[in-house]
Amino acid sequence: MPASRRLLVRLIHGWGRLTRSVTLGVRAVVIDEAGAVLLLRHSYVPGWHLPGGAVDPGESADAAVLRELFEETAVTPTAPPRLHGLLLNRHLGGRDHVAVYVIDRFERGVANVPNREIVEIGFFAPGALPPDTSPATRRRIAEVLEGTPADAHW
Repeated sequence: MPASRRLLVRLIHGWGRLTRSVTLGVRAVVIDEAGAVLLLRHSYVPGWHLPGGAVDPGESADAAVLRELFEETAVTPTAPPRLHGLLLNRHLGGRDHVAVYVIDRFERGVANVPNREIVEIGFFAPGALPPDTSPATRRRIAEVLEGTPADAHW
């Protein structure tokens, strides 16, 4: 990632910490019929992550996960998402919370990838995740698929 983009991301996150007391984001653990998990790579942060993003003002977390999932991956759940947990993200000053949802019934559209935000998307078997999958993403997948005890922190 270019240095100018990293600086921009830091400035945006810093501004958010100064202007908001608490933030809420969403992530989706999307599992296909073969048990593979949907991951994506962003243009502005290294590694593979679960799809998701910020909850907009006036938007519910349920609506945000549906919106973010469709915008990033063209996936539309055919059943309501199941809340896995609400976790504190200590890495952003302890003000950020992430609602993690599980989705195992869905339809796939055609994603417009790559684009300015998303570089690549793909389904991966849990035992064959890309090496640079983020640690938090690996923990959420283990919690959902293996029954590992859920952590309170992202």
